[in-house]
Amino acid sequence: MRIRANFIAFKTILIKEMLRFLRIWIQTILPAAITMSLYFIIFGKLIGSQIGPIDGFTYMQYIVPGLIMMSVITNSYANVVSSFYSSKFQRHIEEMLVSPLPNYLILLGFVAGGVARGLIVGIVVTLVSLFFNDLHIHNFAIMVAVTVLTAILFSLGGFVNAIYANSFDDIAIIPTFVLTPLTYLGGVFYSIRMLPEFWQNASHLNPILYMVNAFRYGLLGIADINIYLAFAIILLFIAVLFSFSLWLLARGVGIRQ
Repeated sequence: MRIRANFIAFKTILIKEMLRFLRIWIQTILPAAITMSLYFIIFGKLIGSQIGPIDGFTYMQYIVPGLIMMSVITNSYANVVSSFYSSKFQRHIEEMLVSPLPNYLILLGFVAGGVARGLIVGIVVTLVSLFFNDLHIHNFAIMVAVTVLTAILFSLGGFVNAIYANSFDDIAIIPTFVLTPLTYLGGVFYSIRMLPEFWQNASHLNPILYMVNAFRYGLLGIADINIYLAFAIILLFIAVLFSFSLWLLARGVGIRQ
């Protein structure tokens, strides 16, 4: 009986989260499709035509996996950080906290909503890429696994950001000054083998590099890093952020004043 009640509660949070971003799809899904189309046209077609092949693939083919992953990262993060902070701001998160609902289910509900948006946007961007490039999948299982795990990781990151945020300005600081630079420097538009040795080594400190390259391996069969190491790093970050998020919820950090 308890398991059924928990499942209903989780499903309710998930449905609420999905309806939240699906109702305003013009703001949450369409912009990603338009933005990525511009990337495909400007970087893939115009600039890419002046760049030679990378690891046997055209420049357009090479950047498609990175752009898909970039859309998954930004949207899964944005969904949770905006949704949970809104719950804090409107003070209806307190209703969940005083209910018998376990903290881990509250966390899983918000994270699942972020994953759903990340995956939907990722699929939309993939379909958009078909207008510019033929899609050949090297390993479907790796591609899906990396996408889901990355969406989970950045949904958790958005949750932590939302807990500490004290204003709507605070939820834009991390995406602007941390997430965006790391994404652009994560091998989306280039292979790190093209960099000087120092910057190659420095790039290995960027966790997004492992996600982009693991996804690129699933799609194209090429990568600058070890795939097993990439999965280990992603799972490690998920475990750390999940535990940290539960601890923050239990302590009421940023929620109970």
